[in-house]
Amino acid sequence: MRIIIVDDEALARGIVREYLGGHADVEIVAECANGFEAVKAIAELAPDLAILDIQMPKLDGFEVAELAGGKCRFIFATAFDQYAIRAFEFHALDYLLKPYSQQRFDQALAHARASMGKPDAADDDNVRAVLRDAAARQAPLGRVLIRDGARVHVIASDRIDYIEAQDDYVEIHAEGKAYLKNQRLSELESQLEAGRFVRIHRSYLVNIERVSRIEQAAKDSHVAILNDGARLPISRSGYQKVRSVMQ
Repeated sequence: MRIIIVDDEALARGIVREYLGGHADVEIVAECANGFEAVKAIAELAPDLAILDIQMPKLDGFEVAELAGGKCRFIFATAFDQYAIRAFEFHALDYLLKPYSQQRFDQALAHARASMGKPDAADDDNVRAVLRDAAARQAPLGRVLIRDGARVHVIASDRIDYIEAQDDYVEIHAEGKAYLKNQRLSELESQLEAGRFVRIHRSYLVNIERVSRIEQAAKDSHVAILNDGARLPISRSGYQKVRSVMQ
């Protein structure tokens, strides 16, 4: 089993390395001190498993898991227990609470071995229901990650002007630039702050703070005029939403 160790603390990486030393079937292919290093290592080395801290500089563990795009399985290791539910949204194989013992670590590794090659746990209907409920309780996204080849764009949510649906993708417009992200508009809508982002049309989600005014385009249609002059169509249901928010 090919493994990478990801933690911003050298001591924590050393403990994992020591615990892995007793497992002859394990190869440590990389050690990473931050999220960007981890994303690069996963893309280049294709490990089977990442033992991953959550709170790290640059990118946190969940952002690493998102950018990995299913290319790797994860055991999260953290000193904070409040992230456990969210960890399993990313199909985590286990969740280690620091400080953990060799015995507890070995249990997690055994679970990882047994799970390799099997369908994700989220294929089960009951688990999917739990994950949906957990997602509903999450705080809104403070930033959106977009992978562009080897580059990663990190866009603060409050910098976004509007988002347009493009089949299975969304095009995110922020400060005069456009970024394409492989995600459904409805999914991203559920993750962003409801009071700030309003679905004005089946294909458009707008940051209400960027709306300068609403104009009537025809007898039964309207458009939103943004601060930068962009014009976005508003559906009938979207018109009611945007009117109620802007009043």
